Amino acid sequence: QVQLVESGGGLVQAGGSLRLSCAASGRIFRINDMAWYRQAPGKQRELVAEITSGGSTNYADSVKGRFTISRDNAKNTMYLQMNSLKPEDTAVYYCKGLVVTTSFANYDSWGQGTQVTVSS
Repeated sequence: QVQLVESGGGLVQAGGSLRLSCAASGRIFRINDMAWYRQAPGKQRELVAEITSGGSTNYADSVKGRFTISRDNAKNTMYLQMNSLKPEDTAVYYCKGLVVTTSFANYDSWGQGTQVTVSS
């Protein structure tokens, strides 16, 4: 079984920065694509940024130039550096990883989420 755990959320003023982490543990053989999603109250969950195992990245238009996704494959950890935060970035942020286990099961694993609140 594999677990993803997010950390680093909190309350920050508009214009501030936060760095989220997503650490994976368990019977991991490999983690392929990883991604950050967010869900604001009353809204659908949306993709924020994604990164392949080789480091290729893709961002939602709303965060381009402000957020940076990265990963450390040796540590099975993914990061999201969020700068110039806006009140509309307020949401629960979730990480997702396409996990291959040591028994070669292959599935999407989600974290439990971390709250990010940006005050104006």
